[in-house]
Amino acid sequence: MSQHEHMHQRPILYVVVPCYNEEEVLPETSRRLEAKLRSLMDADKIARDSRVLLANDGSRDRTWELICELHDDPSHDGIFTGISLAHNRGHQNVLFAGLMAALERGCDISVSMDADLQDDIDAIDQMVDAYLGGADIVYGVRNDRQTDSRFKRCTAEAFYNVMRRMGTETVPNSADFRLMDARALEALSLYGETNLFLRGIVPSLGFETAEVYYRRAERFAGESKYPLSKMLSLAVDGITSFSVTPLRMVTLAGIVFVAIALLVLVYALVSLLFGTTVSGWTSLLISIWFVGGALMLSLGIVGEYVGRIYMESKHRPRYIVAEELS
Repeated sequence: MSQHEHMHQRPILYVVVPCYNEEEVLPETSRRLEAKLRSLMDADKIARDSRVLLANDGSRDRTWELICELHDDPSHDGIFTGISLAHNRGHQNVLFAGLMAALERGCDISVSMDADLQDDIDAIDQMVDAYLGGADIVYGVRNDRQTDSRFKRCTAEAFYNVMRRMGTETVPNSADFRLMDARALEALSLYGETNLFLRGIVPSLGFETAEVYYRRAERFAGESKYPLSKMLSLAVDGITSFSVTPLRMVTLAGIVFVAIALLVLVYALVSLLFGTTVSGWTSLLISIWFVGGALMLSLGIVGEYVGRIYMESKHRPRYIVAEELS
């Protein structure tokens, strides 16, 4: 019998679902999640006081109203609970808030997943089995990207390759669909940075891990909450949170430009000694524009790091919970 089986014959599971303007999909999401938790309870895999915790990220539609209705409806036997942030703080922050709320309420394990029903709810069974088998963290990993556009597939692969080359530990084709036990959540709570990148933080915790493979479905309803701009922002957060390689690349570029400048200087001196005229206004203009662009790019990279240092130095709260359901 594993350590987890010995400690928790029926662990308390909290399914944490970040929600932002999800009124279209929430009724179906809640129906499927309730059915899944009840089937796990009936199979004696999780405790009867397991819950679905819906974390509202300052939605502008009826999302929080629907969460309150689910909580108050006696037919659900109290299976739904929730928190609502005072302001929209982004996916990573509201997910962290939901996980910390689950930890405070005494969960043994948590499963985080998006509200759009693209993550395979049936994979939760395998995640719980992997936990009972000894894993502290279980990643939901996509076995293909057929539901993505070609552009999204290419950019995702490029992102994971860049992160790997920069020394950041990530799990390819795994987003925020994962199981974490209380010990892993306690460790996660120690991370105090404002710019959260959970896909990089969780693998760095160092606990026993496992992977569950699933096929990602199309979004059930509503619009994607991750347009290109947010995907790029998440990528920048991931790179700047875990790697100083871009800063080193700026230094390397500076060395290369100085070397080129010295070569040009030697060429000019040799030309002067042999009496040949230095010509080529076009190449000169191209060089000026190239170096100017490289300098602006370098300043932008340095600025990203300085801006993040500035935000971290304020020690502002990541989020403020405005309302909380029991």
